Amino acid sequence: MKLGTYTFLWIILLFIFSCKKDLAPASGCTDSMAFNYNSLAITDDGSCSYEITNTMEGCMDSLAINYNSEATIENESCIYFSNTPYVIETPYGFPNMNIPSDNPMTVEGVALGKKLFKDPILSANNTQACINCHQQNFAFSDPKQFSTGIDNIQGVRNASALINIGWNTSFNWDGSSLTLEEQAFEPVTNEIEMHNDWNNVETTLNLHADYPTLFKEAFNIDYIDSNHIVKAISQFERTLISANSKLDRYLNNEEQLTISELNGYAIFNTEKGDCFHCHASQLFMDNQFHNNGLDIEPFLDLGRAKVTANASDNGKFKTPTLRNIEMSSPYMHDGRFTTLEEVVEHYDSGGKYSTTVDPLMKKLGIGLQLTNQEKIDLVAYLKTLTDHEFITQ
Repeated sequence: MKLGTYTFLWIILLFIFSCKKDLAPASGCTDSMAFNYNSLAITDDGSCSYEITNTMEGCMDSLAINYNSEATIENESCIYFSNTPYVIETPYGFPNMNIPSDNPMTVEGVALGKKLFKDPILSANNTQACINCHQQNFAFSDPKQFSTGIDNIQGVRNASALINIGWNTSFNWDGSSLTLEEQAFEPVTNEIEMHNDWNNVETTLNLHADYPTLFKEAFNIDYIDSNHIVKAISQFERTLISANSKLDRYLNNEEQLTISELNGYAIFNTEKGDCFHCHASQLFMDNQFHNNGLDIEPFLDLGRAKVTANASDNGKFKTPTLRNIEMSSPYMHDGRFTTLEEVVEHYDSGGKYSTTVDPLMKKLGIGLQLTNQEKIDLVAYLKTLTDHEFITQ
């Protein structure tokens, strides 16, 4: 009985193994290039999977913030830098402001420029900022005749008032700079002003806790350089717009002028006072250079001729705007006059003769011959150009 049982089991096992040889061969991935290749598979069951080698997905646009230089497949993940445009609202009667295409106005850029304008970090000893020589309550000018730099050295010209300078075609009393960006380079390295060097400024700002983020937001740069520093300052300076004086409100039928102010208005805008030739338009300046009869020759300061090397420009200086003139004393390129009354007296005298004196100074040796009341009226009119909002906000 036992023998019969064992014999039966062996027969069954032989049957099973002999049948297995007749089953279908093993199936799987038969492609040796696939990462799930099965070396035992005889038939391919379509399950092969291939690993992507030497390929990386990402943003392939070099202009994007998250550009991936190693990406070989664009996955549409690109994120582009953007900031907020700052719109200059052109006052009535003003021309459109000429803004450089490589330095468009942005909210972030203006805010950064304002911070830099007020920060003494730009000076070598961290004691002097732009605003120290261009104080807002003095119409962004210096109430001292000559500004003093970080080494206690005085300049030789009065700091210009920064009013509506976005419409200027040149800068400084002699027009030595043609753009705001170009002008903004000067004070930082000037030996009698901030007396710093740009390498030091860049290093200081790049190590600062806040400035790298602010420059990234304004210009999308990872390293702060001098070009972007002056761009930010220039953006802020272009926002220093004054167009809300009593005269502006009078011209908009919002406010009345007094009899004295109206008389001064008439004197200013006629040959009686001869002021309008150089101080016309809503800008109250002509972007030109004039010798207004301040001195006889030889000139202590050659003015425009220092830039042009042309003797015909001797003693000529850029026409300043008369807006906020009440607040920007002292007057003239060298701050020689401290009151508007002194300025009026100079022009009433007719000025001094020199070979380059402007032909518009037509009353040389004669004078305007204004009465005392007319002088008072002219000063009263000039004070209607004060924009209290500009000097306080």
